[in-house]
Amino acid sequence: KLRRVLERIGADDQIKAWWHVANVNAVARLEINDHSWVHVQIVANIALKLLRQLTKHGVEPSLVHDYRLTADESEVVVVLASLLHDIGMSVHRRDHEDWSLFLAEPKMRELLEDIYEEPDRTVVVSEVLQAITSHRADGEPLSVEAGILRVADALDMAKGRSRIPFERGSVSIHSLSAAAIDEVRIGDGQTRPIRVEIVMNNSSGIYQVDGLLKAKLRGSGLEPYVEVVARIDTEAEKRLVPVYHLEIGGPDGS
Repeated sequence: KLRRVLERIGADDQIKAWWHVANVNAVARLEINDHSWVHVQIVANIALKLLRQLTKHGVEPSLVHDYRLTADESEVVVVLASLLHDIGMSVHRRDHEDWSLFLAEPKMRELLEDIYEEPDRTVVVSEVLQAITSHRADGEPLSVEAGILRVADALDMAKGRSRIPFERGSVSIHSLSAAAIDEVRIGDGQTRPIRVEIVMNNSSGIYQVDGLLKAKLRGSGLEPYVEVVARIDTEAEKRLVPVYHLEIGGPDGS
């Protein structure tokens, strides 16, 4: 079923257009991190890894526990949620999660036609929508699948995502810390089902871990299952910014 859903998404020009417009708004207009098809595919791959790690270690997905569906349906939910969670950026950055809900609901019913019958189709659609709205900063995931999207979105933190704004000279703690992340590895934990290992070239990357990832992990429902380790994989830290000039404006704030 997941393969059929992915085939339909790959052939859907409207979804591809949403991804493109979302990235124009994000990178070209707002000069923030990548929100293109590259980002959502990375998030989808991370989400699948997280889900499969959890099920491998005996953690029951919410669709299995609550609806007696299978882990296959949980995979469809986390992948759909990953690929559609930012399409609302094609409308606006502000409240983009709400715009994503508005766009995703009819599109999912179209994508899932002949793959799921009712009531399972509505269950899958509803769980995807719940995951999408819960990925916001103050979101409240109510399922394992929603928690997975929330964490997977935060784990797309490697330097490639901030490359364009950083190379344009947009130096902030967000772009600098993202440029400090070389790699994110996901595997078996020593004491928990999932170990997230973050390889950095500069200690500024700690902001991505202790600031952004920690905030997304907290309240995700995955806290008991994830251990996070961050380390610098070089003897000498990489110099990311030779000189930083603080722009404070004049006395009138200009």
